[in-house]
Amino acid sequence: MATKTKKKQRAGKRPAAPAARGLTKRPLQRRRSFLWAAAAVVIAAMVAAVVAVVATRGNGGGASASAGLPDTPDYHSLLVDPMNPRKLVLGTHYGLYVSADGGSHWRFDALNGDDAMNLARPGGDTVWLAGHNVFKKSSDGGASWSDVRPAGLPSLDIHGFAVDPSDARTLYAAVAGQGLYRSRDGGRSFALMSSQVGGNVMALAVMRDGRILAGDMRQGLLQSSDGGASWKRTLRAQLMGLAVNPSDPKRLLAAGAGIALSTDGGRSWRSALDLPDGVGPIAWSQSNPSLAYAVAFNRTLYRSRDGGESWQPVEAS
Repeated sequence: MATKTKKKQRAGKRPAAPAARGLTKRPLQRRRSFLWAAAAVVIAAMVAAVVAVVATRGNGGGASASAGLPDTPDYHSLLVDPMNPRKLVLGTHYGLYVSADGGSHWRFDALNGDDAMNLARPGGDTVWLAGHNVFKKSSDGGASWSDVRPAGLPSLDIHGFAVDPSDARTLYAAVAGQGLYRSRDGGRSFALMSSQVGGNVMALAVMRDGRILAGDMRQGLLQSSDGGASWKRTLRAQLMGLAVNPSDPKRLLAAGAGIALSTDGGRSWRSALDLPDGVGPIAWSQSNPSLAYAVAFNRTLYRSRDGGESWQPVEAS
């Protein structure tokens, strides 16, 4: 990001101040008194400004909430709090934003400058974040983050990421231009699974029966039933998001040129919402499995209350 900088002044001797004429000592004291009073006013204003900033950020960190989705490029990932279906986390090109009212208002929260392409919360307080040259883990629900530097990955340009719902220590990472990698030790190390699939994957999901779904921008939605050894295409579409229902694993959502719904575990699909501008992040609520959210690229948040069958925009009041 370009920033404006002030031109440096040339070094040299400061010109001598002109001699003061006709000034007596008393007016000089009055002038000094005036300058001290002005300085006091400035200092008081600065203190007030600092207090205002602290008060604004005191309830969670970040700026005050604004109506509607944040005006920032590249909506990448979405999480719904496991206990509170109205608390959302949005991953963007410039960090994380949060909403406490079901998406009507948002404020910046954390990780300024980190491209949060993927967010995953497999259970408890563990949250994973992966994206363009960033791989982080939180063990306290997102309150703090630590960098992950695993062995075996060719880079940290992770465009797709998923956690095995049957084993939280098994992670999958689709590395841009490289392939699909798997970790069996909670992210300490990864090994290549497939060089044919993964390099163009933007959406990734793992089913409870072991199947892997990969949304490849060139090949469509691919499925593997043998640990990535072979793949077959189940949907001819460019996908940006995949979500498996937490209580009914046969109910899936796919985001691309709209929202597609599957009720048979991804074997067949039908359109639930057509949006020419496209849809990116999509997520279910764990505490209310009939509730789902999707972020459209026209800067509109959509919500479904009937298991993905129908969708309505969330009003920004």
